[in-house]
Amino acid sequence: MKNQSFKALQISETPENNFQSKIVTRSIMDLPDGEILIRVLYSSLNFKDALSASGNKGVTRSYPHTPGIDAAGIVVSSDVAAFSEGDEVIVTGYDLGMNTPGGFGEYIRVPSDWVVKRSSGLNLRDSMILGTAGVTAALCIEKLLNAGIQREHGEIIVTGATGGVGIISVAILSSLGFSVAASTGKISEKYFLESIGASRVIEREELAESSSRPLLREKWAGAIDVVGGTTLVNVLKSLKYGASVAACGLVESPSLEATVLPFILRGINLLGVDSVEQPRAVKQGVWEKLANDWKIEDLSAICTEITFDSLQDNLDKILAGKVTGRTLLNLDSS
Repeated sequence: MKNQSFKALQISETPENNFQSKIVTRSIMDLPDGEILIRVLYSSLNFKDALSASGNKGVTRSYPHTPGIDAAGIVVSSDVAAFSEGDEVIVTGYDLGMNTPGGFGEYIRVPSDWVVKRSSGLNLRDSMILGTAGVTAALCIEKLLNAGIQREHGEIIVTGATGGVGIISVAILSSLGFSVAASTGKISEKYFLESIGASRVIEREELAESSSRPLLREKWAGAIDVVGGTTLVNVLKSLKYGASVAACGLVESPSLEATVLPFILRGINLLGVDSVEQPRAVKQGVWEKLANDWKIEDLSAICTEITFDSLQDNLDKILAGKVTGRTLLNLDSS
């Protein structure tokens, strides 16, 4: 096993400061130290993976590198009692796919603290359709519920609704009985968003226009925002009294040019959500919810499945904002 070779996507930096992508053969001996060796069966594509594959040094410091912040597979060997050969496991976040070789390779070796066991209500394939996006969406919803959001308070707005976090948030919130407004720049996906539970779909421009007014008309009983920038500012200005927004992204901008007036006049809450460094026990609890009470029954409806052959093309589409829903990488058939 030590000398076994496997396939992986490798991003390399050229002398001209360009970045090249190709499928290479690697050896398990080349993997970093770690207590758990995993044969990866499925991964999924995320915006962070697209950044890493494009040579973004803010995500990945050194190259050559194998992206893939999500991985699901089978334990090949374990140095800790908590995991045994043959266990079906999931790894999302931490340093996987950033500076540690990630899920776009058929094998990974990682610290045991990064690994959670597959919940019985989800198979490995479905767990990777959810991936980091599903964990993030679930953490956002948990924060809103813990802040006191209730169905009778009114409509919830989800921004960036055709992305992975957005779609999963819409589906789970609607299954919990909430009325959900989906904001998107892809109005052509209106019927798709309605099919997964959105009560209505609004165009991104409605939230993207800057306003000098410190407060806007109260609309939303809560929000999940993956966009940031002016969109998040307008959501904050439009929250109902005592409402909360769970913020988890910066697709539009990391800047927040807002006043404190919505916070002190309407008592609203801005809740930051991180899914990368959460302790293993927290992630395990989130997966239990995604596998049971918050289970999305037809995950294939929000997923496009690919193999290594089209991996780079799909990463390019994500970077260009041309993807709706989740993209699943099947390494078991490659």
